[in-house]
This record gives sequence, structure tokens and C-alpha cells, in this order.
Amino acid sequence: MPAVHHKLLLEDALQDSPQTRSLLSVFEEDSGNLTEYTNQLLHTLQRVFGAQSEMGLATEQLSRQLLDYEKKNFALGKGDEEVITTLQSFAKTVGELNSLHSGLANQMADSMVFPLIQFREKDLTEISTLKEIFGIATDEHEAAMVKYSRLPKKKENEKLKADMMREVAYTRRKQHQASLQYYCALNALQYRKRVAMLEPMLGYTQAQISFFKKGLELVSKKMESFLSSVSNMTQNIQTQLEAEAEAMRMVQKELLSVEDTVYMPDKETETVNRTLIQKAGYLNIRNKTGLVTTAWDRLFFFTQGGNLMCQPRGAVAGGMVLDLDNSSVMAVECEDRRYCFQITSPSGKTSMILQAESKKEYEEWICTVNNISRQIYLTDNPEAVAIRLNQTAIQAVTPITSFEKRQEGSANPDRAKPGGVQPAGSDSQKTGAAPEPKDLIAPGTPIQFDIMLPASEFQDQNRAGGRRTNPFGETDECTAESDADSLLQQVFDVRFLGSMAVRCGNNQEVIYEAMRQVLAARAIHNIFRTTEAHLMVTSSSLRLIDPQTQVTRIGFQLKEVSQFAAHQENGRLMGFVVEGRDWSDENEEGEPSFSAFVFESNTEGEKICYTINLAKEITEAKKDPDALAQLMKNMPLTNDGKFLLLEPETGDSNSGEGQEDLESEA
Repeated sequence: MPAVHHKLLLEDALQDSPQTRSLLSVFEEDSGNLTEYTNQLLHTLQRVFGAQSEMGLATEQLSRQLLDYEKKNFALGKGDEEVITTLQSFAKTVGELNSLHSGLANQMADSMVFPLIQFREKDLTEISTLKEIFGIATDEHEAAMVKYSRLPKKKENEKLKADMMREVAYTRRKQHQASLQYYCALNALQYRKRVAMLEPMLGYTQAQISFFKKGLELVSKKMESFLSSVSNMTQNIQTQLEAEAEAMRMVQKELLSVEDTVYMPDKETETVNRTLIQKAGYLNIRNKTGLVTTAWDRLFFFTQGGNLMCQPRGAVAGGMVLDLDNSSVMAVECEDRRYCFQITSPSGKTSMILQAESKKEYEEWICTVNNISRQIYLTDNPEAVAIRLNQTAIQAVTPITSFEKRQEGSANPDRAKPGGVQPAGSDSQKTGAAPEPKDLIAPGTPIQFDIMLPASEFQDQNRAGGRRTNPFGETDECTAESDADSLLQQVFDVRFLGSMAVRCGNNQEVIYEAMRQVLAARAIHNIFRTTEAHLMVTSSSLRLIDPQTQVTRIGFQLKEVSQFAAHQENGRLMGFVVEGRDWSDENEEGEPSFSAFVFESNTEGEKICYTINLAKEITEAKKDPDALAQLMKNMPLTNDGKFLLLEPETGDSNSGEGQEDLESEA
């Protein structure tokens, strides 16, 4: 007799994935079919037992019923071929003995009806009871997870959090125990149903042979070997059942011997794997239910290639939710929930907000989406590529999250390291060949991600080459008058990504390299917050203005901007290099120092670069009145005599009124 080929793995009970639930539904469907078939078979046997006067008709119906076992098409029926063959043989025998059935009520009751009744009342009823217990435990766990997911982040109550975590652990353990018992019973049912199907017929046939032995000697000799093989078959199945039951008991004991931390939803001791290219698990997704109302659903998400898939419970397979190639992911604050992040498509038209169960899952999902968006999975060895990129980026950048003072040296890394590249115009500057990254930016250069300066750091402004207003928003009169008299004023909405010291300021490659290192540092260290600002470009300066307080955070004279460029592939990225002076060695003229600033804009970066270039042309034209007049003649002006920038996509040349017409489409 072959072993059972299908069974529920007890190891998968704790995860309770949709795949396990889908397999469980097959077992439940099989159990329902078996219950239906058992009731029909028992009804038939009882009719045989009670209707001696209609014995011929009853046994004929029994013969047909035995043949129906094959037609039931059990989903887990693989391996039942010998059972089907045996039942078919029994059906044939019952048909031959149709006319000989008369009495034997007591013997039939003990060997034919009772085993099947015991199987139905004991085994099938146990399955139904365990199913109800498992459903109740699942509902309690879901309710506990909903309450746990609603724990506030801003006003976090440690006692409430601990109580909720204990409640989640208790309900999860309860569900785990119920599922293990339910799975064991369903697995054992695959063995018991074989015995239950064969044992009544074995008793029935033996009773008939013992009664008609003298009259049916020929028939009994033909049946003895067959019945012996059937008896051996049931004994083998019973032995397999006992061995499988013992193995399941051992596995169940081992799985339940783990510590309670296994059931905790947020374990602090777990390490984050930042090199994953595949991820699966339950997440809460926010769905809109009305104009201003939302609802959170807990679904099973997994990645498949470059796609994010979602599989609800009960579904046979998952469906694609979002294409992750070239997508972006960032942490967000959402409805006072913890561990929320947002995935946005490359076009920006599709986005979704998800909530992870723990901090580890939260960080791993963000890292996984980042790795997939780079299309690492398309390489020959994606795991090795992800590990190498992570290690390389960690070694290449050392981020800091505020404008902290350098621990050693000055803002000019070339003077602190031997062999540094000298500024533009130096005799040692290499020409003709593409510069190496180390010639553009010194290895290990710190990166600054925030433009909000502590008051104690205002004294170090000259090292960055910029001029800032004081923290109370007061500006010099000369600056205000310069902006008022400026021939050009254009405002862009930008997000500050980072800045760092660079070695030269006369090459656009240094801006591209700074963009690469800043974006790599943000991705590796999960720094997703950006500083919103208004970038004002005038014919004399560049200024970053706080959009809420209108305080100038940092400003640069236009002559200090030595280089500017937009990203070659991502048009919304732009940056510029500012030249300053370093007087740390008490040199009267000061050594030149360069700093690169990287921004992300709501408009095309080329438009900002065009505006800066126009400002420089105006500055140069001011030196020659004729050139300035010619420039003003070629460019449209606003009503107050300032240059009006044309929109590249529409070419609209109508002059605007007020400050709103001077702003970009940010």
C-alpha cells in the first residue's frame, strides 16, 4: 500500500501564509467530500442491516455505491488506486452474493455498521470541532493584530504596547496550537479514511462467508486470499498511520518548545538584511473608502522578479500590484501609525502606502524595493551584486545627518590629504582625460543632509563658501536692496538632498559624482527625509528660503557659483558647485575650497540651470551697457522691467503680474 503523498507541513502552521491556507482548503474540501461519502455509505449499510426483506435491492445499491468512490475525484486521492481497485472488487463480490444475503444481523452490526459509525462520530466529528476552534483562534489573532497595528507612534504608551504584544503573542500561540492539532487531524484522516472504507466491507464479507461457507465453498476459496490481502493492506495503513502520528507529535513538541519571543511581532534582537532581492510577508495597505476616509487591510505581499505581488487569503495565486523597476520608496508618516512607507511608480502617477509589522520588516522591505528598482535581479548573480553594491557604498560614503563640524582638517580635503587635485587653473590639473572619482571627491568625504544650522556653527560659514542670514530672519539692507534692484528673480521649489566638499569646481563631472554619492548614501542608510526650500535665482545671488517662515537659510553670490548642471538621465536632479576661501592656515588670500550642493526639483533641472546661466549673462552684460541693452532687447520683460522666463514646453511669452508670475511651475 503506497504512503500518503499529500500532507500539511506542521512547520508552516506559524506563518499561516496564503499558500498554506490554499492547501488547507483542499484538505477541508476533501474532508467534506469524505463526510458526505461516509454518511451515504453508512446509510446504505444500515439499510442492508435493517432491511432483510429487501436484501437483494440493498446489496445492489451497495455495489453501486462502492463504485462511486472513484467518481468522487478526491483532490488528495493520489495513492488511493489500490483502495479503488479493492472497492471495485468488493462491488463485484457483493453483486455475486446478492441473492444469498438474509440475516446475520448481530454479526453485521458488530463488524460492518459499528466501525463506520465510530469513524464518523469520532474522527469526522473531531475534524469539524477542530475546524471551529481553529477559526475562532484565527479571528482572535486577527483582532489582536488589528489592535496592535493601531498603536500610536507619537504618544506611545509602553505599558499599552507591552500588553498588546503579550495579547498578540497569546493569540498567535493559541492559533499555532489550534492549527497544529487541526493539521495533525487532517493528515491522520488521510490514513483513517482508508481503513474506514475497507474495514466495514471486510467485516461484512467475512460474515457472509462464515454463514454460507458450506453452500458457497467455491466462492469462499476464491475470496480467502483476496480478504487476506485486504486485511494486510489495512494493517499496513494502520502501521503507517501510527508512525506518521508519532512523527507529527515529535515535530509538534519541537515547534511548541520555542521561546515566547518567536510569537512577538517586533523583536529588537533581529538583524536587518539590506541585500535582499526577494521579500514576502504580511503588510497593511491603506485603501481609500471615501473622499476623506481610509481603511487598512492586512494582505500577503511578495516580490516576483521586478513586480510587487499581492495574494489575499483564499486566493489560489497572487496578482501584480506594482512594477518596481525604477520605482522609488520612502518612509512616511501616516495616520499616526508606525513603520509606514510609500512606494511610487517612476511616472509618479501610482503610489501606495504600506505598513510593516516590525522595524526589521519595515527596513528590509524598503531595502528590497530599492534593490529591485535598480534591476539587480536581472544580473547573473543578483545576491552577490546586491552584497557588493551594499559594501561598496558603505565604504564610499560616510553620511552625517546635520551640519556637524569636521573632526579634523578644513573644508578643503585636498589640503588635508597628500596628492589632492588643485583648483581650476593650477598647473598640476590633468587635462584631456576623464577625471577619476577620487580626483573629483576625496574618499571618505562626509555628506551633509540638512541645511538647518545650529547657532554655534554660523561662524564656520566661510568654509562652505556661502553667506547666511541670522537665525531670526533678519537680512542685511544691501542684500534686500540688491534683490529689489535685480533684473532677474525666479523661484523654484526644490528639495535639498545633500552637500559635500569636492576637489575642483571647473568640471561638471564633479557634480555628477556628488549626485551619485549623495543618492547612494541616502539609499544605504535609509535617509528618506528631505528639506523643502525655495531656490531664488537673481542676477546677483542664489538663495535658499524656508517656504513657511520666508527666512533665508543660505545664500551665495552668483560669482561664487563656479559650475552647475542637471543630471543626464534624471532630469529633476540638479546641482551646483560653490567656490569659497579657507583661511585656516592664516593665509591672507586664503586657499580656494569647493562645495557641491545637490537638489531635486519639481520642474526640470535644465530650467534651473538655464535660469542660472541667464543670471550670469546678465551679470557679464552689466559691465557693458551696449551688451546689456542688446540682451534686454532680445529677452521679454515683465511690467517692472525684469527678465521674463519663457516656459520651454509652451513658449508663452505673455508677461505676468506680481510675484506668482515670476515663480516656476513647482
